[in-house]
Amino acid sequence: MKVLLAESAGFCYGVRRAVELARDTAVKTGGCWMLGDLIHNTYVVDELKRLGVRKAASISYLKSGDTVVIRSHGESKQILEQLEGKGILLVNATCPNVRRIQVLAAQAEAEGRTPVIIGDAEHPEVAGIASWCEHPLIFSGPEEVSDPKARETPVTVVAQTTCIRELFETSWKIIKKECTNAKKFDTICTATRKRQFEAAILAAKADVMVVVGDRKSANTKHLTEICKESCSRVFQIEKADELLPDFFSGCSVAGLTAGASTPAGIIKEVYAAMSEEIKAVENNEESFEELLNQSFKTLNTGEKVTGIVTGITPTEVQVDVGAKQSAYIKFSELTDDPAAKPEDVVKVGDEIETYIVRVNDVEGYAELSKKRLDAVKVWENIEQAVEEKTVMEGTVTEENKGGIVVSVKGVRVFVPASQSGQPRGADLSAMKGQKVQLRITEVNRARRRVVGSIRSVADETRRAAQEEIWANIEVGKRYTGTVKSMTSYGVFVDIGGVDGMVHISELSWSRIKTPSEVCKVGDTMEVYVISYDPEKRKISLGVKDHNVDPWQVFMDKYAVGDEASVRVVKLMTFGAFAEVVPGVDGLIHISQIADRRIEKPEDVLSEGQIVDVKITAVDEERKKISLSIRALLAPSVEESVEAEDVEE
Repeated sequence: MKVLLAESAGFCYGVRRAVELARDTAVKTGGCWMLGDLIHNTYVVDELKRLGVRKAASISYLKSGDTVVIRSHGESKQILEQLEGKGILLVNATCPNVRRIQVLAAQAEAEGRTPVIIGDAEHPEVAGIASWCEHPLIFSGPEEVSDPKARETPVTVVAQTTCIRELFETSWKIIKKECTNAKKFDTICTATRKRQFEAAILAAKADVMVVVGDRKSANTKHLTEICKESCSRVFQIEKADELLPDFFSGCSVAGLTAGASTPAGIIKEVYAAMSEEIKAVENNEESFEELLNQSFKTLNTGEKVTGIVTGITPTEVQVDVGAKQSAYIKFSELTDDPAAKPEDVVKVGDEIETYIVRVNDVEGYAELSKKRLDAVKVWENIEQAVEEKTVMEGTVTEENKGGIVVSVKGVRVFVPASQSGQPRGADLSAMKGQKVQLRITEVNRARRRVVGSIRSVADETRRAAQEEIWANIEVGKRYTGTVKSMTSYGVFVDIGGVDGMVHISELSWSRIKTPSEVCKVGDTMEVYVISYDPEKRKISLGVKDHNVDPWQVFMDKYAVGDEASVRVVKLMTFGAFAEVVPGVDGLIHISQIADRRIEKPEDVLSEGQIVDVKITAVDEERKKISLSIRALLAPSVEESVEAEDVEE
């Protein structure tokens, strides 16, 4: 009997982020508040209370200056406005996926569309989403999808992040049929989708399914419902001490999954307890005859066998497989790593699964191989990865005709150039030695041919990053980005999966003709959001610090009569403009460029030239400055007369 644990069991990104924010805030502030439970898990909430995250029954308990961590499910718009109105500091731990749905619902209503939410109306996430619009429609499933208003106006359909996919898709089909103008946004969380898919697969294999999570948790409840569709014995528990031996009677395979609000520690405890309960059941159910037969099991070449490591020498590993024959593994059949030692791979007492290479009944020994079984398992994992679209990791080993080769657990995977994630015509040899993530798209075990795609994983990662950016973007928010491309009118900056444009006028306070004067492709750039359009997916970014007033900088530094080194930025027929400080230019009139009459400014000056000038006048109201080179070249007429009077 064995226990199978779902790969995605436990905290999702949004829950983990909320818990970490609450812990960090409690440490920084010396104690903070949460409105209701931060997440749906009693044990986590109790732990946060011990760290100083107190629960407020209502806003009336809070006073100006208090810090409140907004729970992962989000809060209503009205609650947030009340908190801000009281001068309460907010740390928004709302899941980015939930925030995105709030924005979509508000935008839909602003466009004259009716927001339709598929989910549990009593759930705090759904209640919060509904508060961001005036007249939303909420349906728990397809049986409720019927409203005259929905037929008369355009509708925008979204789903609770933990909604069961079948309920959402069935509801959408009905809405699409009844409404002439319906738009759908698939807002079921990616992690939820994966968790529900894994639970369904696991439940189909298991005799018993255990689902761990708080009974108030919607996603845990949905996991339980999904498991019951494929498994007749499903138990939802909150902690390990709720497990009973009767759960596993007659069971050969037990499955374990957990809701998104269940911490890893509780999952580990349940897994360990399940293993112990199953062993106890097995011991009770095994008859003396079965135990006797097991002690004299027959070994056959080509079969898998599990044993316990009893001894290790420099050349072999001895294994007790519970048979009459003694069994061993040659070091050459233990691992592919020539630099490894046997004791680096296994330890005495370890349980090890192997492949039977040869049985010699006459001499009473069996030769085993771990390496061959590992190879078989790798191929099984590769084939399973195609069905489940699992992301795998490997190392690029070589450039091949038309693509690259990635080693995934010792298996050569060919990745076509079009799926390498690199631009067309890029030098793929530069990827050699890099660790990459990819999906297996094709397997032919007989021909030992495996094809994969790096691009699909990169695209999915980028889409997730883009959704997070759009869910949390706001005017004034700052990002550290990378310059991706340049044009004559500005630069495009990647702020984490989304490109925004910095206009040339926003790159510098100084006058520049091209962006290349201040940056280049690949540069890291600190930017902030000036404006954004979610529908057109356009973002306008700035670099200049508008908290700094260049004119005030000039006034603080210079006065009439001061000398300054300035840069000529523009030549006109009547004179030249020169930059005194970044963002502030002054005029050198043509009569003040030289101590002689000149026809045009370019006879003496050129753009970009640094010259010394005297500040002769400042018009504060019109913010204009008069400069003079001539005043520094020779004494004025008045100064000459005064000098003569002194000599007399």
